[in-house]
Amino acid sequence: MMLRILVVDDSLFMRKKLKGIIEKAGHVVVDEATNGNDALYKYIKSQPNLVIMDITMPEVDGLEGLKKIMSVDNNARVIMCSAIGQEPFIKEAIDNGALYYIVKPFRKEQVLYTINRVLEMEKYKQ
Repeated sequence: MMLRILVVDDSLFMRKKLKGIIEKAGHVVVDEATNGNDALYKYIKSQPNLVIMDITMPEVDGLEGLKKIMSVDNNARVIMCSAIGQEPFIKEAIDNGALYYIVKPFRKEQVLYTINRVLEMEKYKQ
């Protein structure tokens, strides 16, 4: 199954890195966002199967973005990205609906493994 993914990170480098990994695996990046407000707007506009969102971003961070997305779609599938040492934020993200998290700097295999976990969940929902 091909997933339609929204990538949210204030770093252009990280968005490009994730997009490359995602597209080589046969999925599609339907849009990109740079903060939590932008993520909500683009989530509503593009209706992705999955969101991969950084926690630390300017203006509206990933935790607030997660809460906003979950408020409009409590079935949203969100994977959070965090830096080493952000464990309290990861716990808060999971408590607010995130399915999984990826710790930066991440390896391609780690990203694909996490995406595949979401795909497995999709199979059981059908």
